[in-house]
Amino acid sequence: MDIQLHIPTRSDRNLVRRLMELYQYDFSEYDGQDLDDHGCFGYGDLDYFWFEPTHSAFLVTVEEKLAGFVLIDDEVVIPGNERSVSEFFIMRKYRRLGVGKQVAFEVFRRLPAKWEVRVIEQNSPAQDFWRSVITDYTQDKFQEKLLENDEWQGPVFYFDNHGQ
Repeated sequence: MDIQLHIPTRSDRNLVRRLMELYQYDFSEYDGQDLDDHGCFGYGDLDYFWFEPTHSAFLVTVEEKLAGFVLIDDEVVIPGNERSVSEFFIMRKYRRLGVGKQVAFEVFRRLPAKWEVRVIEQNSPAQDFWRSVITDYTQDKFQEKLLENDEWQGPVFYFDNHGQ
């Protein structure tokens, strides 16, 4: 299976915005978000992922077909960490095929850092996914902390992949 990560151009912003709607539809099962009056979930300012040097965006393709996206930023909740997986979306049709794992490994490989991945408490499938992926990627050299504060409620997985 040919799985690729592509850096979207500025002209791809609307494409990512449309994929974000699919992601938010899936995620509404956990966060209870409703559509707005225009039938959209809406997402804050995605432009940061094209204009801020601390933010990165990737489009995911499988066999040259759009399959998802990844958004990375530096908004961390554990002091000392540098990068965070802000949003990670693989379309349902490509889940449980190893696509997400391969994409996560490639993102980590491209961006060495002190990483943190946060998952909301209600999303146990995502917790299982990230725990498994990070265990495999780090060969079980990561930490997991359950936060219950104003910044975050839920598990945080973190590790350093400098030098990997």
